[in-house]
Amino acid sequence: MYESERKELVKILINRGITDKVVLKAFEKVERHMFVSPGMVYHAYKDKALPIGRGQTISQPFTVAFMTQAMKLKPGSKVLEVGTGSGYQAAILHSMGMSVFSIERNFELYTDVVKLFEKMRIRVLVRCGDGTIGWNEYAPFDGIIVTAGSPVVPVSLKKQLTIGGRLLIPVGDRKVQAMNIITRVGDTDFHVEEVPDFGFVPLIGREGWNDKN
Repeated sequence: MYESERKELVKILINRGITDKVVLKAFEKVERHMFVSPGMVYHAYKDKALPIGRGQTISQPFTVAFMTQAMKLKPGSKVLEVGTGSGYQAAILHSMGMSVFSIERNFELYTDVVKLFEKMRIRVLVRCGDGTIGWNEYAPFDGIIVTAGSPVVPVSLKKQLTIGGRLLIPVGDRKVQAMNIITRVGDTDFHVEEVPDFGFVPLIGREGWNDKN
């Protein structure tokens, strides 16, 4: 079902500069329509973000592809996702052969995505909690991907990267952020590249935005 739509989406991603064949193959395989609300199914393979309820969205496919490609992961890499949301980003990483750990702060979204992963036989370890402080029990990670916009880069997440690992996080105000591509090059040394003009929902937590303002 929707195979032709997924192939058309992959063509769009290629035209927008996504070149990683493993990433593109995952987008051709993962059924995005399973991760959107029933009323949005017919929009599932358009290259745009869609509401999933509770003030959250499923990210634009290009954004997911861009972030995934920028992490430069290899099959078997251990990845932490902050902000499970719909589960689509985690499903893409799982399809690529990654060992995926994901944190969602909203309990209703968390329970929904756990049920969906069980239904789709997607093996991702999910917990409900504050993603801004990471998941120290399973650190270090080869890649950390944050799917919400933060006012700062959480120190806890930087500490949980392997040497050579990459952290992808949108940083800015509540409406517009720059994508920070952070590579850990030493115990205390990090290389930072910024790509402007991204828009994510706010990252709420101890090292992110306060949910009261």
